[in-house]
Amino acid sequence: MTTSLSTLDRLRIERAVWTMDTRLQDLPRRSRAARRRELRDNLHAAAADVGARQAVRQLGDLRVLAAGYLTAEYGELARRPSWAAAAFAIFAVEAVMMLVDYVARSAFDAGITATPEATGTFRWAGVPYLTSDATFTYHHGTHTSVGGAWTPLVYVLMFVGAFVAGRMWRLLSASRRQRRRTPLAVGTPGAVDGKADGGRI
Repeated sequence: MTTSLSTLDRLRIERAVWTMDTRLQDLPRRSRAARRRELRDNLHAAAADVGARQAVRQLGDLRVLAAGYLTAEYGELARRPSWAAAAFAIFAVEAVMMLVDYVARSAFDAGITATPEATGTFRWAGVPYLTSDATFTYHHGTHTSVGGAWTPLVYVLMFVGAFVAGRMWRLLSASRRQRRRTPLAVGTPGAVDGKADGGRI
């Protein structure tokens, strides 16, 4: 006997779906969306028969279920990419650059303001290879500045750091495995039909 789902039941299902999603952060965005849809559809179907509470309970440990999804996508644990590590690498490069930029600008400013009531326009060459030059305009010891943007090399370092730390090359092998699975899934019904029709192709 099927029953309609109440608002509370729907919220219970969504909670399970998004809890699972947080454990699938290492999956590509498209795969995560597909897993959410699959899990949501399955829970709605089960909840219509046994109730949302029981349907969610039947999932068991979500960590185990998430591990199964990750294994299906990438294979064993050692061969998975890590989006968390990639994000950490980007933030690490950004934090180091902010510190380097702050220290370099502070040192330049200290050199200019060593002269009391400094006034004039001064050019800062920036940090070699990392920041562009900047123009500091002083008026009685206070200043404004223009320029000093990060160079393309900094963003290359972010990308390379994220790629290496996150082992992003492993996405390629996962993509190849997924492409290999697709023809098999399409071909299976044909094989069944051929058997049912006396072996016709």
